[in-house]
Amino acid sequence: MQQERKTPPPDAGEAGLFEFCENRSGGGDQKCRASSMKERGRKLRNEATEAEKALWIRLRGRQLLGYKFRRQQVLGRYIVDFVCLEKRLVVEVDGSQHFVQQRYDEARTRWLEAQGYRVIRFLNNEVLGGDIEAVIDAIVHQLED
Repeated sequence: MQQERKTPPPDAGEAGLFEFCENRSGGGDQKCRASSMKERGRKLRNEATEAEKALWIRLRGRQLLGYKFRRQQVLGRYIVDFVCLEKRLVVEVDGSQHFVQQRYDEARTRWLEAQGYRVIRFLNNEVLGGDIEAVIDAIVHQLED
């Protein structure tokens, strides 16, 4: 019997990632979960916000001190906006939903920090508001530490 994937509703955010395959017997959960997470990351890359696109232009191609960043990367059970694996630095760009899901974001940050990552967050208007250089400077500062 083939496994079916459930897709989260469009407004489910990352909480919707925890709807896994219906057939949970035989230990297939992990494989299905990983596959679903990779697909969700791919979808998020294709549907990036304007702020994420603007920041990615500045992060990609080892432009910051030669460090490689990945976008919409799966880390454990989460997908982060940007990560430099070498420096264990996560960069998040938050929209207005951040204020609604603040407790979720705090728990997510605690988990990432427990895994040895540093997490820095910026609001969309910080990235798009004309002073992206201040955002880049803050990221560079974290990379230099």
